[in-house]
Amino acid sequence: MTKVAVIGSGTMGNGIAHVFAQHGHSVALIDVASAALEKALKTIAGNLDRQVKKGTLAPEAPAEILSRVTTSTELAAAKDADLVIEAASENPAVKFDLFTKLDALCRAEAILATNTSSISITQIAARTKRAPQVIGMHFMNPVPVMQLVEIIRGHSTSDATTAMVMELSRALGKTPVEVNDYPGFVSNRVLMPMINEAIYCVFEGVATPESIDTVMKLGMAHPMGPLALADFIGLDVCLAILNVLHEGIGDDKYRPCPLLKKMVAAGEFGRKSGKGFFVYNH
Repeated sequence: MTKVAVIGSGTMGNGIAHVFAQHGHSVALIDVASAALEKALKTIAGNLDRQVKKGTLAPEAPAEILSRVTTSTELAAAKDADLVIEAASENPAVKFDLFTKLDALCRAEAILATNTSSISITQIAARTKRAPQVIGMHFMNPVPVMQLVEIIRGHSTSDATTAMVMELSRALGKTPVEVNDYPGFVSNRVLMPMINEAIYCVFEGVATPESIDTVMKLGMAHPMGPLALADFIGLDVCLAILNVLHEGIGDDKYRPCPLLKKMVAAGEFGRKSGKGFFVYNH
């Protein structure tokens, strides 16, 4: 059994904690806000109950799984972990600071992973004295349901670290895919230009958001249209990733659409704010 610490108890963090606890690991879920931790435990409990109703979990399993999750507002709760997964906000300064602190705090042999969707693993690893043991574990949302984990090797990530994290991901019932550390990795380098182009179609009056999403769902067999997906991800997150792609690669094809910038400036982030390309009832 591996001791795992998850930093950040938001949508991704609580999903990662859920999956590790479900597969027998003891998990320390860490967040600066105790209210966020309480909310995360409720979310995990609700998702486990859903699995029981679907018949994929035994009725007695949720209590046992939840008993493996401890919560803390102190980063020190990560000090005994074999694997630390950072799932804090997608902000380079926050991640750099966390990795400097984790490097000083954690056991010498611990692996430090980040769930970043676009920030350079190499830059994060450079904040530590253990670059060979720093790696990207980019889970997809919702974590308990989605199969893919993008395993991102930084410039100095070792073969041993990569092999261990790939094996651990498979043991969680996931399909890990190894990729190298370039802006956006694979998932967002391919996805974000498509979302951005869909936003340009709205911006230029080519079609309505409903029409664009219908074309992509029925014509291209996408389970969700690109604009509904952008709302689900968060338009602020989409903008942040496009900025990373645009700055990191320097190609204008990654330039964020002015409409996306305007909507984010107006506080229209998609589902989480109640309005994006579509309106949501909270």
